[in-house]
Amino acid sequence: MPGNSLRNFDNPDSVLSAFRLDIEGLSMLDFRSFTPSRLEALMQEMGQPAYRARQLLRWLWRPGVRDFSGMMNLPADLRRRLAKIGAMVSLAPHEIQRSADGTVKYAWTLRDGMIIETVLIPERDHNTICISTQVGCAMGCRFCHTGRMGFRRNLRPSEIAGQVLSVVENLGDRRHVRNLVFMGMGEPLANYRGLTTALSILTDELGLNFSQRRITVSTCGLVPEILRLGHEWDVGLAISLHAPDDEARNRLMPVNKRYPLAELMNACRRYPLSKRRRITFEYLLMAGENDRPEHAVRLAELLRGIPSKINLIPFNPSSGLPFNRPGDAEIQAFQRILTDAGYTAMIRKSKGQDIAAACGQLGGSSV
Repeated sequence: MPGNSLRNFDNPDSVLSAFRLDIEGLSMLDFRSFTPSRLEALMQEMGQPAYRARQLLRWLWRPGVRDFSGMMNLPADLRRRLAKIGAMVSLAPHEIQRSADGTVKYAWTLRDGMIIETVLIPERDHNTICISTQVGCAMGCRFCHTGRMGFRRNLRPSEIAGQVLSVVENLGDRRHVRNLVFMGMGEPLANYRGLTTALSILTDELGLNFSQRRITVSTCGLVPEILRLGHEWDVGLAISLHAPDDEARNRLMPVNKRYPLAELMNACRRYPLSKRRRITFEYLLMAGENDRPEHAVRLAELLRGIPSKINLIPFNPSSGLPFNRPGDAEIQAFQRILTDAGYTAMIRKSKGQDIAAACGQLGGSSV
């Protein structure tokens, strides 16, 4: 009878082999990395009715649940079997820092001892969670502390979605969080499988039940994955642009040599946007690098015809990085050129600078 043994455990085609953890030398299933559909397949393989997957999913993403013993609407025998073959990944807090402006930076210790960071950003009537998708980053952007770490590994879906669950547990109330942005450590689209599996969990009504319209994925410009994401998901797209021409962008962002601006802008024009959606272009203003009036003019020309909004981010001073913040007059002049050209261009106040939680600063302290 299916499920009476673990004979399928080592079969690469079995759902039981999909996500594994090494725990004290044993290969275990990482249950919080399973999508709802894969949980149904797992229950079927274990000889259980499909509705058991929905019951299990609700428990897996309930704040405060750490093991299977308290899942009282599951049969005792099933709870014992689940505990024998798998585990529930939880993030262990390494450090929690609170900024004077209310921003909170969480550093989490992973099972292998590596550390990632997540940021809770307070808004006037809600909170936003900034989520990491990798330990380190391989993109090598010259203005980013995470990029200076280099790439260590992709995060599991359980570690990506688990950041949201752990922050909610810390807050004590899911209703305090409205928006999710994948703008933390790593390049989200370079971990496409982990990202989209986590999205399936985060948006399921029995998972963490976030609306796709409240989720934004940021990328430095991985063109094939941008188009794939647009056809598979209705999430917001943010492009880390930071330069209006290939010469400047090649200097700042090595990814541009692989996917130059013409290809990136073509992907943005082809990106399927639902009603009232716009692509967000993030533009980090660095004195003498990309902040001159002629840069603003070229930026306006570059984005012509793309439904867009532009976030201007004055550079956050960071030790060891050879860039400076422009003066207020230069920042406002840059914005004025864009607004006069018909764009929505906002100067974004970077929160959490005093705890190294602002844009480009993650990985610079605790990791």
